[in-house]
Amino acid sequence: MSLRVIAGELKGRKLSTAAGLGTRPTAERTREAIFSILGPAVHHAHVLDLFAGTGAYGIEALSRGAASAVFIEVDRKACAVLTGNIQTCGMAAKARVLRWDASRNLSCLRNHEPRFQLVFMDPPYGRNLVEPALSHLHQTRCVTDGALLVIEHDKDDPLPEPAMLYRLHDQRRYGRTLVSFLLLGQ
Repeated sequence: MSLRVIAGELKGRKLSTAAGLGTRPTAERTREAIFSILGPAVHHAHVLDLFAGTGAYGIEALSRGAASAVFIEVDRKACAVLTGNIQTCGMAAKARVLRWDASRNLSCLRNHEPRFQLVFMDPPYGRNLVEPALSHLHQTRCVTDGALLVIEHDKDDPLPEPAMLYRLHDQRRYGRTLVSFLLLGQ
């Protein structure tokens, strides 16, 4: 499967994927719609890309003017592809890849500075990983108050009930995929 950066400094740049990986790259049309909704929220943001796979979300954010991006991915092969994509795009100075299992904890980000203003989360479908990842993210204290979280999930993988930690700001459906926009701490 071929992916490309949709807009910004890297517009049209191809991103590699690896055959046989358990990753499920987001369709370009869905990614384009998400970034259209985000608009200027991407500019100068410090971005976290959880369950990063190929890194398409974080790289797209960097292309559109994000200040930095941290990518979390557990699969060794996916990390290699992701690192290659970042290097090919010339974004190594603004990017950091961490091989880590976000479903277990995010202690690798505890008190990370600068704190993240924009978080992309695209966990594997059907494994109920959104709620634990949100909990782990809160425990790290690495996200600013008012941060925007963009969560891509299967329509049958519901979000946990909103708590005092976040509120559902918007939600869009693209086929079987739901994209939920959460605001943290408001």
